[in-house]
Amino acid sequence: MGTERSTAPPPDGGIVTYPPSGRGPRPGPARAATAAPPGSWRPAPGMPYAGFWAQPADAAAPVGDGDVLLAGGEDGRRMPTDASAVFAPATGLWTSKRPLGQARRLHTLTRLGTGQVLAVGGLGEGPGVPTTGLASAEVYDPGSGGWSPVGELSQPRFSHSATALEDGRVLVAGGCTGRDAHTLRTLRSAELYDPDSRRWTTVRAPMTDARFGHPALRLRDGRVLLVGGALAVGRGSYAALGHCELFNPDDSTWAPTGTLASARKGHQATLLLDDDVLVTGGDMKGFRETDWLYDPYSQWTTERYDPDSGRWTADADMPWGRSHHRALLLESGAVLVLGGTDDSSLAVGYQNAVRYDPDARAWSAEIPMVEGRWAPAAIALGGSRVLVLGGLTHSGAAAPVLGEDRVTATTEIYTP
Repeated sequence: MGTERSTAPPPDGGIVTYPPSGRGPRPGPARAATAAPPGSWRPAPGMPYAGFWAQPADAAAPVGDGDVLLAGGEDGRRMPTDASAVFAPATGLWTSKRPLGQARRLHTLTRLGTGQVLAVGGLGEGPGVPTTGLASAEVYDPGSGGWSPVGELSQPRFSHSATALEDGRVLVAGGCTGRDAHTLRTLRSAELYDPDSRRWTTVRAPMTDARFGHPALRLRDGRVLLVGGALAVGRGSYAALGHCELFNPDDSTWAPTGTLASARKGHQATLLLDDDVLVTGGDMKGFRETDWLYDPYSQWTTERYDPDSGRWTADADMPWGRSHHRALLLESGAVLVLGGTDDSSLAVGYQNAVRYDPDARAWSAEIPMVEGRWAPAAIALGGSRVLVLGGLTHSGAAAPVLGEDRVTATTEIYTP
């Protein structure tokens, strides 16, 4: 590791006062941090199993009247699990449910208009074997507390996106599958699931760009925006993407839209109340356009997308860079960004959160969390509260056991 700077948060969760590059003022429209907003984290009951979810898609889904479903994921050795459980915030109780029909990691969970939850694709094995992905899908029924199969995708895939459309269908786009025994192929294909017929249909028009690990969100006009992501370019090699595109559900077509100023993977995209989209963080290994200095660390820059113009513009910098974090819209219209890690080491989870004010375009002081974590699950609750679950606390060289990352089963709730 280099000695220019460290992006790990201080032990007390205070504000980092040095610039992220360690080379002088940050480029871009940085804003000074405001006073810490009211709000704090408190421990919540632990999950029935430890796990983490290493992709930007939602790993937890709302069910019933305010409850939260958690299903699948992976442990410290990257092995998938078939476990599922429901947390009731009103009582603070976890209830284990019948297991998934297939153990899954790098899959998606999407709430349907029926109140059921759709689990799609993923990987059914750990590392070290040919990676082909899963074509299976299954639905969780809150009434029975069980899972049932709902056909198969035409293309096995993992690290894809799954987005509920206005008409109730679900768009599954991109992802990865095996190219051969050692390399991956990034996908340009997409499929639609109809919950009424329980059938899958292939979207005839290919995506404008192959991508995986990308955020996807439905805009107010019904279109779906896919933001950046990654592209497999060799054996264990991946490139970040700046390209974005829009899916039109009226005619099932794709169209390119504005390109990010910084290519990003391991980032988050959040739909704001005014229909703008805020992109935060992500991995960064390369030369910065502003000063052509090499930067191996995670990104602290943000960008904001205007669906009317189709353009991205630079927005307020975060206090420091982070990847594999979570960003959630609160009822107040603010965005809470929590946890994450630095891509240069992927060693420890950050033990803080920050809040973005979309009107002032400014970030709060850091809000200390109970546990440092990256790649957790997180979901917004009523009253602008946020539940965060699991994640990696220590990995790689920082893990106490060689070859096994430390994964947590702890949870906590943010209350403003």
